[in-house]
This record gives sequence, C-alpha cells and structure tokens, in this order.
Amino acid sequence: MTLKISACAWLVGLAALAPGLANAAPTCEVKRPVVFAGLDWDSNAFHVAVARFILDHGYGCKSEVLPGTTIPLLNGMARGDVDVTMELWKDNLPEAWEAARKGGKSVELGINFDDAVQGWFVPRYVVEGPNAPAPGLKSVFDLPKYKEIFRDPEDPGKGRFYNGVAGWVAETVNTKKLKAYGLDDDFTNFHPGSGAALSAAIASAYARQRPILYYYWGPTWVMGLYDGVMLDEPAYDPAGWKAMAESKSPTTAVGFPPMEVWVVANAAFIAQAPQLKAFLSRYRTTSAVVSKALVAMRDAGGANAPEVAAKAFLKERPEVWHAWVPGDVAARVDAAIK
Repeated sequence: MTLKISACAWLVGLAALAPGLANAAPTCEVKRPVVFAGLDWDSNAFHVAVARFILDHGYGCKSEVLPGTTIPLLNGMARGDVDVTMELWKDNLPEAWEAARKGGKSVELGINFDDAVQGWFVPRYVVEGPNAPAPGLKSVFDLPKYKEIFRDPEDPGKGRFYNGVAGWVAETVNTKKLKAYGLDDDFTNFHPGSGAALSAAIASAYARQRPILYYYWGPTWVMGLYDGVMLDEPAYDPAGWKAMAESKSPTTAVGFPPMEVWVVANAAFIAQAPQLKAFLSRYRTTSAVVSKALVAMRDAGGANAPEVAAKAFLKERPEVWHAWVPGDVAARVDAAIK
C-alpha cells in the first residue's frame, strides 16, 4: 500500500512538473544565428516571420534575415552565407537551382505550397461588364488591339506592361515573352523599382477603376484583394519552356509552369540541425491560407507587419502548424503568442 501511494505521489508530482518541462528553455542545435533568405516579396516575408518565431521561441534559436533578390541569395545559400530559403520558385530558375545544389551544397526540404499561380493580369472591369473597354481581350495575342487602353504616359504611342522588378527571375521571363509574343513594339516593358512599387501601381489603378496590364503571382494580398483576370497564353510544356529559357531572343513562348514552391536549405547547416530539418521539412501551407495572412499583413502595415501577421496565424491556425513540430515545441510557441 505504501509503495502504491508513493508511486501515485511520484506520478502526480511528475504531472505537475510536466508543463514546466514542456516550457523549459530549449537549447538550439546551432550556436550562431540561423540566417534566412530575405527575398523581397510579401509571402516570403510572412513565411520567414513564422519560421523565425517558431525557431526563436520553440527551439531556442537566434535568427536573422539577409535581404536580397533570388539569384544572389541562392548563390549565397550554396556558399553557406544563407541557411534557409522559405520560398523557392525553383521551376522559374532550373539552371540556377541546379548550380546551387551542385555537389550537395543545397537541398530540398519540402513543398511549402503547391497551388501557386503566375501570369499576366488585367482587372475584371476591363474585360467584363457593360462599361468594359476591352470585352474581346482574352489572350496575350489580343493585346495589340487594345494598347491604347493601357497607354504609357511616358510613351503615348505604346501601352504599358508592368513587369516584375529588375533582378527577379520572372522579370527576365516576362521580357522574353514580350518579344516572343510580338508585343515589344506595342508595349513598354516597364520595371517598377520594387515589389512594393508594383503592388502600389496595381492598387492605384483598381482604386480609380483604371485599366492596367500587369504581371503578378499568388498567393499574395494583391491576388486576394483584387479581382484580376489572367490572360491566356500558349499552354505550358516543359520543352517549350526550356527552349524559351535557353534562348536570348525566343520566337515562341509558353505560359508559366504549375508551381510547387519549396523550402530549401544549405546542406551543411541541415546536417548539424536534425530537429530544425524535421520542422522545416514538415512546413506546409496553401495559397488560401497565405493569401488571408497577407491581407492581414497589409492591414497591419509598418515594418513589423510580417511579425504581426505571423503571430496572428500562429494564434488562429494551430491545426495547421502544430503538425510541423513536436508537442513540447508547440507548447512553448503557444505560450509565447498569448
């Protein structure tokens, strides 16, 4: 009887200690800050903020962000200057990714989301409704007939196409497409100075109900907030995409490939951090989840908007992220967001 009572007391005492054990300060597997690729678009900023919060509060790590554009940061990850890239659109840059992973320097960890979209868009009010100025605009090949609708204020003889930012892989692809589709004589290849400048131009056009032709991608707050119609292009096929990518002046082009967006990492970093590897390999979201978070991020505004959106996501969607981490890590993160 005494043994049974003692055993029960021991179990009760252990249960009382369990919350403290779960929330005990963990020791990070690496003794330096984990460096994330600070790619210059909103969805990456959101994912980085989520991953950093979990690393910092759940695994006891320090972390920092190295800002830049895709190719330099991908090269930096191969060198070991960057540890983790949360959003690699690797099908946009197959050669650069192959170079980064050459010799086992960088590795794929898992798919972040597999329902991404890219393309050329116009507002729905441009092509539908009683006052639509271009009801016949369906395809990129229809654009020359409607260039006056998208008139470039700096070159009124042409329309304006809002491309991505110089340095983005998609900007290079779009520039090739303009030529391949025979549009470079009719449209200015306009490059906003930043991702924020591109989204601001789109927001301004929608606010004034003005026509605009623009490249964009999802998930983003822009795609979640504004009703755009993607113009038809020739259907994607791997051979056509490869030929376009390899040619400096292609005469044919195809639509963007269906996108799986990956979490990737420096191989040497992952080798010394198996717990972090497990977490990052299980990191999985969807376009809808991210678009909702990005609208919240936009509404928050300010330099810390990604962190605000990340905490809101972690608080509101535990059924998503609890699957990424062990129970003790989840408990520490839950405690940190209350």
